[in-house]
Amino acid sequence: MGKQMTEMLKGSLEGIVLALLAVRPAYGYEITARLRDQGFTDIAEGTIYALLVRVEQRGLVDVEKVPSEKGPPRKVYSLNALGGEYLEEFWRSWSFLAERIEQLHEGEK
Repeated sequence: MGKQMTEMLKGSLEGIVLALLAVRPAYGYEITARLRDQGFTDIAEGTIYALLVRVEQRGLVDVEKVPSEKGPPRKVYSLNALGGEYLEEFWRSWSFLAERIEQLHEGEK
């Protein structure tokens, strides 16, 4: 992934992760795997775990400790009502930016 893509992703990764959690709850490694399945192959697990700590501290997700067959219990994250509101605002902002960027791009042709 190039530097420009990395910088763009920094500003949107939180919304992307919350969008994944809106589909179904998940634990950290599972979120990373789902992102990789979506083509975000260069995202480090550590980046996702740090992001999950931040969204948990901000109250955007609920966390449940679930027993694991291997090792300690897993923290399973699910989007809560406040996180849902945040995600809706993310999508409104994303749509606004995407439309303006597309207009600029079309103006170049």
